Amino acid sequence: MSSTVTNNPRVIAFSYVLKNSQGDILDASETNQPLPFLEGRQQIIPALEAVIVNMKEGDKKQVAIKAADAYGEFRKDMIMDVPKQELAHLNVTVGSHLQLQLGEGVRVVKVTNITDSNVTLDGNHPLAGVDLAFDIEIMLVRQATTEEVLHGHAHGLHGTAHHH
Repeated sequence: MSSTVTNNPRVIAFSYVLKNSQGDILDASETNQPLPFLEGRQQIIPALEAVIVNMKEGDKKQVAIKAADAYGEFRKDMIMDVPKQELAHLNVTVGSHLQLQLGEGVRVVKVTNITDSNVTLDGNHPLAGVDLAFDIEIMLVRQATTEEVLHGHAHGLHGTAHHH
């Protein structure tokens, strides 16, 4: 990390449209609601942040990010079959998402198949294996407030939004 990040982080807010390599829109920021983040805190994809921190307010750019640098490659070892009775208390259907407690953290998995005996769970991020293309526009760059630095995230566009 560069020393500027730790000493004096900024809040950067950007509008974006996220597409896959086929040009399908996967996600976009709301109109007039850019996404603010505190630099240097891994709140957005690092490969995207690396580009954004060198941009100025009003700059627009297309940023292509390979799957490996975004949400990772699709991993077959992230797919597991679980005996159906272990999930009997849950109303699982193909396409539903479950939160599993795994060691230290929680992982969201998607149900991809259900047989008479097993449920197949996929722990890959929905965008794993997908090359991403962001159209971004920097809407705001400002110094982070002391509170934001302490809390480790942006408090809205102007540093005044409070969370509960």
